Amino acid sequence: MSYHLVWFKRDLRLHDHAALHAASRRGPVLALYIVEPGLWQQPDAARQHYEFVRESLADLQRELQAHGGQLLVLQGEATEVLTRLWHEQLAAPFASLYSHEETGNGWTYARDRAVAHWCRAHGVPWQELPQFGVVRALRNRDHWQGAWEELMGAPVLDTPALRFAPLPCASEPLPPSSALGLDPHDPPRRQRGGRARGLAVLRSFLDERARHYRGGISSPLSAPTACSRLSAYLAWGCLSLREVVQATRERTAFSEDPRLKAGLHAFQSRLYWHCHFIQKLESEPAIEFENMHRGYDGLREDDFDAAHFEALSTGRTGWPLVDACVTMLRETGWLNFRMRAMLVSVAAYPLWLHWRPVGEWLATQFLDYEPGIHWSQLQMQSGTTGINTTRVYNPVKQALDHDPQGRFVRQWLPALRRVPDSWLLEPWRMPASVQDACGVRIGQEWPQPLVELEAATRAAKQRLYERRGQSSVRAAKAGIVQKHGSRRRPEGTTKRAAPAAPDRQLSLDW
Repeated sequence: MSYHLVWFKRDLRLHDHAALHAASRRGPVLALYIVEPGLWQQPDAARQHYEFVRESLADLQRELQAHGGQLLVLQGEATEVLTRLWHEQLAAPFASLYSHEETGNGWTYARDRAVAHWCRAHGVPWQELPQFGVVRALRNRDHWQGAWEELMGAPVLDTPALRFAPLPCASEPLPPSSALGLDPHDPPRRQRGGRARGLAVLRSFLDERARHYRGGISSPLSAPTACSRLSAYLAWGCLSLREVVQATRERTAFSEDPRLKAGLHAFQSRLYWHCHFIQKLESEPAIEFENMHRGYDGLREDDFDAAHFEALSTGRTGWPLVDACVTMLRETGWLNFRMRAMLVSVAAYPLWLHWRPVGEWLATQFLDYEPGIHWSQLQMQSGTTGINTTRVYNPVKQALDHDPQGRFVRQWLPALRRVPDSWLLEPWRMPASVQDACGVRIGQEWPQPLVELEAATRAAKQRLYERRGQSSVRAAKAGIVQKHGSRRRPEGTTKRAAPAAPDRQLSLDW
């Protein structure tokens, strides 16, 4: 019996799954997940990602079993697995391959090209369907918003009636993370995977937590509950973006609570910008590795200071808010958008670190790592897009604005709990007598900041402005705007206006 193969990747659900829906109309289906060793050996992969996927696959398996089917799990590179399946049932091999389009990292891009070549060589049609509001082979941004609205406004697809093909071979157990060479660290307080958990988080946000969204998402104290916390479930496909958009719009329309309504309105704009940023990587995959504006090549690459990077990634910069954020990230796999942006700003300006190594490290730290958002945001925050305003965060000012009593700093940095309030956010300024009294001596119990903050930031901005002022750099800006810039809707149209640009977000965790 011939069947249609549905390849699950970062879309671990049955509901609103366009590829599954399309395949089911053609006949019996076989649901496949491939554990790809090459994928998990990439520098942006982490054990927490894999464990979240394992938890999500368990949920997916339960859903399939409830519909009378099974998930086939096989290990190997994609073309090798497809070849194995092709020869398992030579009399009736699979008739077609279905999956969602993926805007992933460079490795997945190369893998998908190899799969496309395999399908052509074997005469297998491969149908890829959009999962997000991202347009493949987009010529320009002129009509992008309309395409996004059209996809988000289309009916959400219920789980279809499914007929399952017999498994052509036994499913393989998921290997332990150690077998894939993943670092043993798994944040003990991270979110757990699976559609059921994602739906519970969505309900709690739409029904209650969105009241605190406006005004609550900037401070690291309030953000863990004020933010939607849906980003990981969207990044790994436990929820579809369309179902979240439509559920949010419906809840907004029927809410009589002004605060809830205002929070949901603000959240909706983040959902739009989610796809706007992924589109950048879809249109130009090289921005994962190269400056979006090539006029900035060589700006930081040759000055990379390994000691600065080590201090940042281990939470030993000496700036309390920065180090508290790194500690929280290490323990939870999550950080709110403003603090993420601050980390990259500190890396890019006073520490003068190139965005690529910093981005690889942060990718492993963010449970909700979404390549399309991640790399374009790293570049925007580092000033290498050539089209965005320079965004520089002073970590002391951010602490005064968002943690003035030092509650967040003391929560995550026990070493500073005895430091008096007046010195907590700048402990390196403590007189020796105060250091002795509280038992925190700078250079011993707490590190001296790596650089003098104001002077290093001023020098970094000057170097950036000098490069930006070069005539060749200015001349190349128009082409980048044409390819990646957002568009204003022409007057007189009836479509929704494009939401205002998000405020300095990184990974857009809402």
